[in-house]
Amino acid sequence: MLFRLCTANVDGPNDTITYTQCLNDDGKMEADITVCKVTSERFIVIATDTMHRHVETLLRRKLDPTATKHVTVVDVTGAYAQLNIQGPKSRDLLARLTDSDVSNIGFPFRTAREIGIGYSRLLCARITYVGELGYELHIPCEHALDVYDRVISAGKEVGLVHAGLKALSSLRMEKAYRDYGHDMDNLDSLLEVGLGFTADTSKADGFVGDHHVIAQKLELKNTKGLRRRLLQVLLKDPQQMMFHGEVVWRDGVCVGDIRAASYGHTLGGAVGLCMVEAHHGQDERASSVVINNDYINTGKWEVEIGNHRYPATVSLAPMYDPKNARIKI
Repeated sequence: MLFRLCTANVDGPNDTITYTQCLNDDGKMEADITVCKVTSERFIVIATDTMHRHVETLLRRKLDPTATKHVTVVDVTGAYAQLNIQGPKSRDLLARLTDSDVSNIGFPFRTAREIGIGYSRLLCARITYVGELGYELHIPCEHALDVYDRVISAGKEVGLVHAGLKALSSLRMEKAYRDYGHDMDNLDSLLEVGLGFTADTSKADGFVGDHHVIAQKLELKNTKGLRRRLLQVLLKDPQQMMFHGEVVWRDGVCVGDIRAASYGHTLGGAVGLCMVEAHHGQDERASSVVINNDYINTGKWEVEIGNHRYPATVSLAPMYDPKNARIKI
């Protein structure tokens, strides 16, 4: 059931994390999740807090009692607390807390494995939503305070600081990480939001909505672009801010609006994500216009803030660390 529902192949080696989506029959997005394969019979599905019940309901509805009578869906949200240790020194900090091997070789990116910290056995997932080396600790609730105290104590030696959701928002925006329900939703397709790499169309049984993904991949190959695409937008003026809803212009034509934004301190300006629809004004060829690097590089891009338009840089690829080197060190 889970293999059929997910776009990616989640049946890899044990202790592996797979980033994947779930689509509906029309090829539109229903969920954005990570799946941890613990054993061949046990998987942990992790969803964003705003989609918790939706994902649970989606899994339960897809259960076929006649074909999967030995499969159960159990919501364990209330049993665990989560702490994130993120940043270039996160491995140094984690190594001070556990006897487990957390080296890059022994605990590579996308590993999820049980480790010991203090009195607790917890699930440690090497994954990030900020674009840096990092780990998520899924801790049994009764041990959460003890683990937290140990993290804070050991963190004094490596310069640990607390960071909230606004900091996370800034970092994930620089990396152009998506957030289901904010930057993308059930009106968008996988390729339009730039997540086509999660679609494994070679799976024997395929996945729900795969025929739409295959058709759109063929369209992308034949036309070298798509009519709608989610782009990263960076203001050139470092004094201006974006939040969401700001209108994006290309060559004087409105092509979309900012779905989510924050200030990118590394990039040096406000940065956001915008779903752009190809348009060339009254050009009779507009219906054949597609969004690709040529469309991006040949246009004059601006964002309207307070009834004034400010120049912007636009990109299909993440402007920060596009090759993901930082998260794999």
